[in-house]
Amino acid sequence: MRLALAAAADAATRGEVPVGAAVVRDGRVIAVAANAPRTLHDPTAHAEMLAIREAARIFGRERLEDCDLWVTLEPCAMCAGAIAHARIARLYWGAGDAKGGAVEHGPRFFTQPTCHHRPELYPGIGEAEAGGLLRAFFRARR
Repeated sequence: MRLALAAAADAATRGEVPVGAAVVRDGRVIAVAANAPRTLHDPTAHAEMLAIREAARIFGRERLEDCDLWVTLEPCAMCAGAIAHARIARLYWGAGDAKGGAVEHGPRFFTQPTCHHRPELYPGIGEAEAGGLLRAFFRARR
């Protein structure tokens, strides 16, 4: 989670919403990414999506069933869908997201009968630091 939090802090310095993600396999970090929709002019460039894409590229396969994803913010519906399609084994996240989250909030993506893969879920890891980054970022913009 430390690497995801560092990526989130870096995103904030670039004017991006401070969210970071890391894909880990057997304790080894495979990919780390930060939010970049503004930088890349790509609405799908969420930290989770970028980290999953990079890990899939590194392994040369679309399924990451032996990998974990660490992310600083509860994933949105788009990212939850990518997590399911990638077959991520375990999902760890920091801050909950009552407005845009789709795991514990909103559609609760992984509880839907149409969801074909459900990772193990571990919320609240690094929650205080992740939440603090987000609050500071949005406070500075108001």
